[in-house]
Amino acid sequence: MGFLDKAKEFAGKNPDKVDTFTEKAGDAFDSRTGDKYAQHTDTAQQKAGEYLKGGQGQAPQGGQPGEGQPPAGEQPPA
Repeated sequence: MGFLDKAKEFAGKNPDKVDTFTEKAGDAFDSRTGDKYAQHTDTAQQKAGEYLKGGQGQAPQGGQPGEGQPPAGEQPPA
């Protein structure tokens, strides 16, 4: 059983704690980044909550952060 499976199982048993956890995690991230990415953080919080509660959210895909995107200033391969 993977990490996401365990998280979904916990969320299924404790749906009230999902919103609290995602809100606190997002607030901590916003605090450390000076709210620079607040809009993206809000979206991530919403999607994480939906996924953990069994909603329509999609599971994150594997790989490294930013994988599939070219480095800044480079064009994607044709």
